[in-house]
Amino acid sequence: MADSSKKMQIVFASAECAPFVKTGGLGDVAGSLPAALVRAGAEVIVMVPKYATIKDEYKAQMEHFSDFYVSLGWRNEYCGLEKLEHDGVTYMFIDNERYFARDYPYGFFDDGERFAFFSKAITESLQHLPAGFECDILHCNDWQTALAPVFLREFYQGLPLYDRVKTVFSIHNVAFQGQFSDTVMEDILGVAHIPAAASQLRCDACSINYMLGALHYADAITTVSPTYAGEIQTPEFGEGLDGVLRERSYALQGILNGIDVAGFDPATDKRIAANYTVDDRSGKAVCKAKLQEELGLEVRDDRPLMVMVTRLTRQKGMDLVMYALDRILSGGVQVAVLGTGDRDYEDGLRYFQDKYPGTMAARIEFDPALSQRMYAAADMFLMPSKFEPCGLSQIIAMRYGTLPIVRETGGLKDTVQPYNEFTGEGTGFSFTNFNGDEMGDAVFRAARLFWDNRDAWNQLVTQAMSQDFSWTRSADKYLDLYFFMHPEIERPVAVVEEPEAVAEPVAAEEPKAEEKPVEAKPAKAEPEVKPAAKPAAKKTTTRKTTAKKPTATKAAATKTTVAKATTTRKRTTAAAKKAAEAEAAPEVKADATEDKPAVKTPAKTAAKKRTATTKKATAAKKTTTTKSTTKAATTKAAAKPVAKLEETSAESKAEATVEGKPAAKTTTRKRTTTTTKKTTTTAAAPEGEAKVEDKPAVKAKPAPKASETKSAAVKEEPKAEVKAKTEPAKETPVSPAAATEKKTPSKKTSVRKATATRKRR
Repeated sequence: MADSSKKMQIVFASAECAPFVKTGGLGDVAGSLPAALVRAGAEVIVMVPKYATIKDEYKAQMEHFSDFYVSLGWRNEYCGLEKLEHDGVTYMFIDNERYFARDYPYGFFDDGERFAFFSKAITESLQHLPAGFECDILHCNDWQTALAPVFLREFYQGLPLYDRVKTVFSIHNVAFQGQFSDTVMEDILGVAHIPAAASQLRCDACSINYMLGALHYADAITTVSPTYAGEIQTPEFGEGLDGVLRERSYALQGILNGIDVAGFDPATDKRIAANYTVDDRSGKAVCKAKLQEELGLEVRDDRPLMVMVTRLTRQKGMDLVMYALDRILSGGVQVAVLGTGDRDYEDGLRYFQDKYPGTMAARIEFDPALSQRMYAAADMFLMPSKFEPCGLSQIIAMRYGTLPIVRETGGLKDTVQPYNEFTGEGTGFSFTNFNGDEMGDAVFRAARLFWDNRDAWNQLVTQAMSQDFSWTRSADKYLDLYFFMHPEIERPVAVVEEPEAVAEPVAAEEPKAEEKPVEAKPAKAEPEVKPAAKPAAKKTTTRKTTAKKPTATKAAATKTTVAKATTTRKRTTAAAKKAAEAEAAPEVKADATEDKPAVKTPAKTAAKKRTATTKKATAAKKTTTTKSTTKAATTKAAAKPVAKLEETSAESKAEATVEGKPAAKTTTRKRTTTTTKKTTTTAAAPEGEAKVEDKPAVKAKPAPKASETKSAAVKEEPKAEVKAKTEPAKETPVSPAAATEKKTPSKKTSVRKATATRKRR
């Protein structure tokens, strides 16, 4: 049973976290996702190493919360917990100066030992959290925390506090796995004597892989975009882990990253030259001019400015940039690059800066403030990555109205919709293959749109700036996963209500056949269903509704049957009366008078045949007959007294109810035949004769079969009635006795006419 009083309590472990320490996208995720989870109703504690590089202003706010010792192989290491509340999130900094009091987070010879300690300290500290906080989810990120699920299972499983803990492991970049010599397995990790752990950590004869351990031990695996989740299960992108990822594909899913929309907001950002919004982008032109001046580029608004803010590595597509840069710069596109990385790429960028002064600017440095100014000032943002798990730069660029040019891989494919010149849709430009010429073509597609169609360009910028990449959406998907793993915890009502609000208007729309009648009642169906229960006043309305929607729902189908039964009986009575009236009129032809001879033998046979034919024809021509019959019946209904309508309607309904839906129409016709015997003026016979006589006038068909003739006769029945009704407009009513006296002269003529007509057709 779900516990409504308990909140979902999450420990989020990461080797970096903005704003305290950040080297890449992981820092942005750890700085934004926990805050979004807190806003969604969860309780979150973020665990980060206490690096020496953390600013003093944050260190001054830290409060010593707890300290204990962590066993690591044969070592017993000190661990302190420093607590800090920031923007509604609780941060716990793992303090050990021997491991973390260094100038940079990574890149040291003992990284394997440092982050093994960090993983062990995370699991140990679950016993030292604030009162009332019992960890439900331990969410680990990348290889630096990958050993935490392994330690939890091997050293802490079975302890009451740890029984409820479920582990989630997020892959931010599968290329960085944490591979070390297998000597650390016993010396540092202390798991060499555990066969399961030793085998699941080992990646070859002499190496172990921290990330591989997490992929085996974690309860759920996530990555930072849906496309990347599929890509890493292939040898091309899996970096040697594709096999285990395919094995555990049932536990793997991709959840797209977001950005801090408050921190990256061109309307309020104090780091840029001028603020602007999606509606008023005049400030962006100011930012562009200021940046061109700052970087030594020509200050020209008519030249597109394309920037890159990136690590200078092959993964980021720098091979393609070096190949196509000459073509791009000579084609009139200004380029500015900010970043550090491989020496070859750094030197190459400096070469092009010297070759194209005023058009190319290279800043080989790490400068977050400059990067922000570049996002705001540029027209285009180039990101031709070989692979990209998610990527935040292209999302930030769109937020600032800078159109991304990306390769269709990983999160780049999931976040950037390529421009469609025919529909105007899109939020940027893309190319498919890791190819320099394709990248160059994509750049010039964007440049030509900038030069030739500024209206379309501006519309594209508006669409890019209007995208929603907030962390709220991503946090909901993570919460879906967390609550799936802990079904005993009740999810906050605010999150569950959303689907119900969407479903309501759909239920109110009646026209679709698959919708339930019960849901449709409140909106439109109610006034139409009521007439079916009121015989007299609303009969016409019911028939109209039935004719429009003969197959809408079960309820509508029942109404159709009732309406058909009622209409048939009314038609029979009306036709009989008209036939009797036609007998006495001198100007009327012998059509109506011909009916009587058929009453005894021929009419009986014809009625039976017509009944059989009607059964077959009704199924095929149901909709057509209903519409035509309704039209004729509606015309007659207006001329009849209300009292008679009530009798007919009530009687028909009773018959339809007793006899059942499938047999309603057939039974009515059988009753019609019976009535023919008892009354002087028949119902079935006039209809039959009228049908035969009228058919040649309606349409001539080449030699139909007898069965087809009868089916066609049934189909044309409403038209015949309308005609018969229209002609004797000035007739005087004739009694049944008078009609009987006049029947003899026209018997043979009628039979001959009918026979001749059938043969002719």
